[in-house]
Amino acid sequence: MPSKPLEPGDPARLGRFKLLGRLGEGGQGVVYLGRGTNPGEERVAVKVLRSTVDANVLERLARELDAIHQVQPFVTAGVIEASAEGDRRYVVSEFIDGPSLQERVDERGPLPAGDLQRLAVGTATALTAIHGAGVVHRDFKRPTCCSDPTARASSTSVSPGSPTRRRSRAG
Repeated sequence: MPSKPLEPGDPARLGRFKLLGRLGEGGQGVVYLGRGTNPGEERVAVKVLRSTVDANVLERLARELDAIHQVQPFVTAGVIEASAEGDRRYVVSEFIDGPSLQERVDERGPLPAGDLQRLAVGTATALTAIHGAGVVHRDFKRPTCCSDPTARASSTSVSPGSPTRRRSRAG
């Protein structure tokens, strides 16, 4: 998924991550494409929560960020860093460089049976692992479900209740 340019008012960096562009925007916040400042670091997805998110949502996010580290990293985009305090609340995860399910179906039509089965198994495995860690995904749908060529599924949606995303391509 190509990123769009940063908009006026977007941060240029968060923590040790330089933001390179926008991947998407939803009700809870904006997802950026970023890269660590150390040489050779891979791209990451950075989800920044809106400042208008209420205290209950932030409290749940902090609890679930603690729990997400129990999820096996081979099934979802791994969380690299997170901040649930301060003015900018964000989650940094691996960026999975692949289309959303919506983009893939719009471009090529229905998935062939084998691709659909791999995506279904990868997605079910990821959701089982996430739920096993006590995290509930609250925004799982075609535009936020992504996969890479290895069929690892994730979501761009990092709503409180699912700090996963697109290598964050996560929600």
